[in-house]
Amino acid sequence: MQPVQRVEGRAIPFGQKNVDTDVIISAKWLKTVSREGLGAGAFESIRAQEGNIFDDPEYAGASILIAGDNFGCGSSREHAAWALDDMGIKAVIAPSFSDIFSGNAFKNGLLAIALPQDAINRLMEVARTDPITIDMESMSVTTPFQDRFVFEMDPFRHQCLIEGLDEIDLTMAKADAIKRHEMNSDSAQPWLKPVAA
Repeated sequence: MQPVQRVEGRAIPFGQKNVDTDVIISAKWLKTVSREGLGAGAFESIRAQEGNIFDDPEYAGASILIAGDNFGCGSSREHAAWALDDMGIKAVIAPSFSDIFSGNAFKNGLLAIALPQDAINRLMEVARTDPITIDMESMSVTTPFQDRFVFEMDPFRHQCLIEGLDEIDLTMAKADAIKRHEMNSDSAQPWLKPVAA
């Protein structure tokens, strides 16, 4: 996983509430185990509507999505986080997230930043014309207009995101301890040793 210390750029002022994972990526895209190409299917039902915000050239290349309450509800599909990442989204800012989506986002290095609705309203306004900055060190979201919104995050998740540590990295950091345990397990726990036939 790549370290995430700062996300800066244009944001898509989406704002819709209760966006479930089927809206983020529909079931027909779930036949793949590859993360590549899923961005094309992200928000497909919304993109089918003429004049939708996701295909507006004003927000081309946006790295932040501003959404409404309960973002990522519905099924537990990890493809939702993969699709957002593949379309270039590095952070979603919303008043609240589904627990499962929040966990999947974290495991894939996608920031899920929860802020109060009044902060979301202000960011929606700013996003229409100007960039937004998320700083993981200060745990704040700022605008060019001196707006500053502080967010909270589980300290373990925060550390993993800014250092780029996924579950494999965390396990590998314990490689020496695992090796010692394996070397000593036969003598420390002889009852677990396989019996010769």
